[in-house]
Amino acid sequence: MRVRFLAVLAFALIEAGPINAFAASPEPDGRAIYNFRCYFCHGYSGNAKTVASSFLIPPPADFTRAATSDLPAAKIEETLRRGRPGTAMQSFASILNKAEIKAVAGFVHDEFVVRKAVNTRYHTPENGWPDHQRHAAAFPFATGEISLDQPWDSLSPEQMRGRRLFMETCITCHDRGTKDKPDIAWDSRPVSFPRNNFSFTTPPKADALASASPYAMHDVRPPTKGLSRSERRGERLFQANCAFCHAADGTGKNWIGSFLEPHPRNLRDPAIMTGMSRERFIRAVGEGLENTSMPAWKHVLKPGEISDIADYVSRVFHPLSNRQAKAVSIRD
Repeated sequence: MRVRFLAVLAFALIEAGPINAFAASPEPDGRAIYNFRCYFCHGYSGNAKTVASSFLIPPPADFTRAATSDLPAAKIEETLRRGRPGTAMQSFASILNKAEIKAVAGFVHDEFVVRKAVNTRYHTPENGWPDHQRHAAAFPFATGEISLDQPWDSLSPEQMRGRRLFMETCITCHDRGTKDKPDIAWDSRPVSFPRNNFSFTTPPKADALASASPYAMHDVRPPTKGLSRSERRGERLFQANCAFCHAADGTGKNWIGSFLEPHPRNLRDPAIMTGMSRERFIRAVGEGLENTSMPAWKHVLKPGEISDIADYVSRVFHPLSNRQAKAVSIRD
C-alpha cells in the first residue's frame, strides 16, 4: 500500500526542463508560460486533475469551476504576485516579470475561467513531445474514457497496448483512480522522465538509464550494506516519503524535485550538510522550513521515525554532527 503524505509540490520548472522559449519574447505568451510553469499542479486544462493535486492540502485551484465574476484576471495576477499563504501556491514575483505575470493571468482567465477550454497544446515538440499522436492508444485512459479497472479481457489488443503505455509512462502526470474508487492515486513515484534531448545509447550501454534522462539516474536507491536496525527503518521511511522530493539518492535532482522552488536540499552536498547537526536536522523535518517546499512532518511521522531517518541520512548521504544546535531559526 502506498504511503500517503503531505508533500508540498509547487511552483516552477527549472531551466533543466523544456526550453524556456517565452523568456526572450518581447510579448510574453501566456499559454507558453502556463505550460512551462503551472501545468504540473493546475493541469493542462486548468482543472487541477494532476498527480500533484492528490498530495497537496489544500489542493490546487480548479480554474474551470470559478465563475467569471469571481476570478477576474486582476485577481489571478495578485495571486501570482503574492501567493496564497497556507497553500503550495507561493509568489512568482521573483520568477516572472510583470509582463509575464499579466500574460499568464490573462491566459488562465480567458482559457479556463471564461471559455472552460481544453488545453491541448502542452504536448508539443517545443515542450519535448514530438509526434505525441503516436501515443493515441493511451489517451482514453488519460481522459478517463476507459477506466483503469476495466476488465483486461474486455479490452481490444489496441486498448491493452494503450493501458500498458499509460501505466508505464502517462500515469506520472495523468494519474487517476478507477471506476469504483475515482479519487485513489495509484502511485506516488514518478515513472516517466522528460528526455530533454537525451536518448538511449545505441547499442545500449550500462549507463543507458542515466543517458536517457538527467532525472532518472537519481531515482535509484544507493545500495548500502551493513545498516543498523534503525538505519534500515530510516531507509524504508526515507524512500517511501522523503525520496519523492529529495530523490532516492538524496540529491533532490529527480523529476519531482526539479519542479520545486526553492529546490529540495541536496543531502549529499558538503556545502549544505557540513556542520548540519542531528538536532537541527530532526527539527527541520518535524517543523518544516518556512518559505520552502519542505512541509512539517510531525503530524505524519512519529519522533522515533524521524530519528531513524536522521540515522539513515547520516550513514548514507552525509554525516550529521552531534553538536548542540544554536537557538536560532532552522533555516540558517
